[in-house]
Amino acid sequence: MGFRKKSKSPPVLSHEFVIQNHADMVSCVAMIVLLGLMFEMTAKFAIMFITVQYNVTETLDTEDKPEPVSYYKYGPKDMATVFFYLLIAIILHALIQEYILDKINRRLHLSKTKHSKFNESGQLATFYSFSFIWGCSILTNEEFVTNPTFLWEGYPHIHMAFQVKFFYICQIAYWFHALPELYFQKVRKEDIPRQLYYICLYIFHITGAYVLNLHRLGLVLLVPHYLVELLFHASRLFYFIMSFYIMFTLWALLFVITRLLTLTVSVLTFGFGLSRTDNQGFSLAEGNFNVLTVRMTCLSAICLTQAWMMWKFINFQLKKWREQSQIQASKKKAVSPKSRPSKKDSRGETFLKVILYVDYNKTHVYLSFVDN
Repeated sequence: MGFRKKSKSPPVLSHEFVIQNHADMVSCVAMIVLLGLMFEMTAKFAIMFITVQYNVTETLDTEDKPEPVSYYKYGPKDMATVFFYLLIAIILHALIQEYILDKINRRLHLSKTKHSKFNESGQLATFYSFSFIWGCSILTNEEFVTNPTFLWEGYPHIHMAFQVKFFYICQIAYWFHALPELYFQKVRKEDIPRQLYYICLYIFHITGAYVLNLHRLGLVLLVPHYLVELLFHASRLFYFIMSFYIMFTLWALLFVITRLLTLTVSVLTFGFGLSRTDNQGFSLAEGNFNVLTVRMTCLSAICLTQAWMMWKFINFQLKKWREQSQIQASKKKAVSPKSRPSKKDSRGETFLKVILYVDYNKTHVYLSFVDN
């Protein structure tokens, strides 16, 4: 882990060396990009990594005077911006792990399995809370609350506000950074497939919404989803710290509601909204992907993902229900009437124990009492 002082240094460029010092190495790469801003020859190249690209200025006609408004499109240069903020995400990941989660772990003395889950939930809860607040602040400036038709009206939505585009850049960068973190954090082999599934799903859906100019729909679906995921990982953290598991009930309820909300909004957008707009057709130059094949592919991907999540959720709940049933059955079996000693037997056991401390001449009195 980066930023950690070690008494013994492993061999240079070994696996252990890279894992322990990966944050320092990444920081050096980020500093090289920032230093490029200081020189005129490299400034134009370095600024492509740091700032949001493809700025478009339009003039809005108002009652007083025309006002210029800046919008943004997407393009190939966004990959450089994603790469730079991927480096920033790795550095922040190491800082949170080193100065917050590791200190809490030392006090809790968790097992290896719980230790891994605690680190995962700590990192994701931080990201989900930040993204949820950021997404809500963006949606408050949009018209979705008062006019849900803004999801498809005026499609293709090739113009994005700065906050919207920067939000998507950071989202894509974070989920791409999660791939090398599987190596840096020494994730257990049995946990890698599960984490790879949801990381790849996030990358696929968020990048798809960004490229297909469906950033409005993507933002509306991400905010409630992040709220549910935040509640789950916060509940798991409270369970590890204080054995407090009541919040899982609230998470289960909101999980089902969010899945239904996602399906409803998706069907409404792809099945009714976009299919009835005037701008139908496929054009890469205009960013228009409003054709039946694309709409059905997007809707099928969302429905299959929601079905898979519900299947995992149902299996998880059934597993917990079986475990609770087995625990309750074992408790009932332990205190069942057949296993309880009768009053006569219990009195006999008590007197037999007392006999050991009584004089031998009085032993027959107690034994005769027990026999009666």
